[in-house]
Amino acid sequence: MARVLTPRAEDFPRWYQDLIAKAQLADNGPVRGTMVIRPVGYAIWERMQADMDARIKEQGVQNAYFPLFIPENYLRREADHVEGFSPELAVVTHAGGKELAEPLVVRPTSETVIGEFMAKWVDSYRDLPLLLNQWANVVRWELRPRTFLRTTEFLWQEGHTAHATEQDAREHAREIHKHVYQAFMEELLAIPVVPGRKTKGERFAGATNTMTVEAMMGDGKALQMGTSHELGQNFAKAFDITYSSAERTVEHAWTTSWGTSTRMVGGLIMVHGDDNGLRLPPRLAPIQVQIMVVKAGEGVAEAAAQLREDLKTAGVRVKLDDRADIPFGRRAVDAELQGIPVRVEVGPRDLANGNAVIARRIDGSKSPVALAEVANAVVAALKADQQRLYDDALAFRVERTVDVKTLGEAIEASQTGWARVPWAAIGEAGEKEANGKAVTVRCLTREDGSMPESDEEPGLIAYLGRSY
Repeated sequence: MARVLTPRAEDFPRWYQDLIAKAQLADNGPVRGTMVIRPVGYAIWERMQADMDARIKEQGVQNAYFPLFIPENYLRREADHVEGFSPELAVVTHAGGKELAEPLVVRPTSETVIGEFMAKWVDSYRDLPLLLNQWANVVRWELRPRTFLRTTEFLWQEGHTAHATEQDAREHAREIHKHVYQAFMEELLAIPVVPGRKTKGERFAGATNTMTVEAMMGDGKALQMGTSHELGQNFAKAFDITYSSAERTVEHAWTTSWGTSTRMVGGLIMVHGDDNGLRLPPRLAPIQVQIMVVKAGEGVAEAAAQLREDLKTAGVRVKLDDRADIPFGRRAVDAELQGIPVRVEVGPRDLANGNAVIARRIDGSKSPVALAEVANAVVAALKADQQRLYDDALAFRVERTVDVKTLGEAIEASQTGWARVPWAAIGEAGEKEANGKAVTVRCLTREDGSMPESDEEPGLIAYLGRSY
């Protein structure tokens, strides 16, 4: 293949931007920090959205939609929340040719507006739990935007729930974190993640606990792929979300929120991409197989069309590329850039031998296969390559993660990957020192990798690294 991307080892950020442009995933929007998601990129997001949505609904959550514009006073009702988001807010002060009596905030997240309506809809313990999710866009003014990773406007899902007890809220937040987010990342995206608890300094504004799933990118940096928050009664008290209990007392509800975004597309690129472009996990790929007519010839088009039908019957998402008037090399490069897991190449020479060539994007192999065996071979390749992507990403993370004992060692190790270090050796003071050197505590776990009940537990392990 001709070189079309800056090599990752030479300049990782430039490689990332090259890939997004050359694979036609996205373009810069007209306003600084915004992005236009092109059809190739949006098809990936749609696949993510559909799978995630199904997992969310399995947890008993229903979808709804809430307004883009939020009265400024809503945010001010929860002090930590407005303080946390204040630098990122976009505020509307004029509309309809007039100055507004009260400024409106363009939705940065929806805890406040949804809290207002939860208070309206919840009356009795019989109304709980109230489990809501919305797919929407949000705006957070970014000083250092990067396509998919940090953009002024991005797409996401945000779940918001209200519960009768703290225990019920806690269990729900953890179910989402483990059985929706972690399972989605590992099973569909083939990205191994470290689940853990955020430190107080990294916690979501207004939350009592934030749980995260952290992934290692191809340059050793961390990316927060999704978070689930316990909000305690902070928002319930601010918005008067109360209910009549079975004992006929009036109680404040316990709430949660949780979200993932188009940032996952950026993570997908940086975990699995290589110098030839994107590599899509087969379960995620909008097009799992592209059948390519190498060169026109007698019976070639018909054989390619039959292979398409065979693969459809086998349950494979398949596209036929019979554009023999466009050079094969150019089409093959485009397929590599866009990460299509398998190409099935058919030309006159192949047909004469009763074969097609299976080219696998993940391991780069090419092999002739009898036409009658193509469907079975493709299905086996897709299954194997999904697992291979996960295994390779996990091996890379293990290789780049080191166990250390001191803050200094952790900061040094974070220059090339992640450090695992006793949290007792870091503490809040050490965390601030690390932050001053562009290193953050990504999460806290127990020694066995399980989720801590609090960040005060003895023996906790901190993961430190540089991040996006």
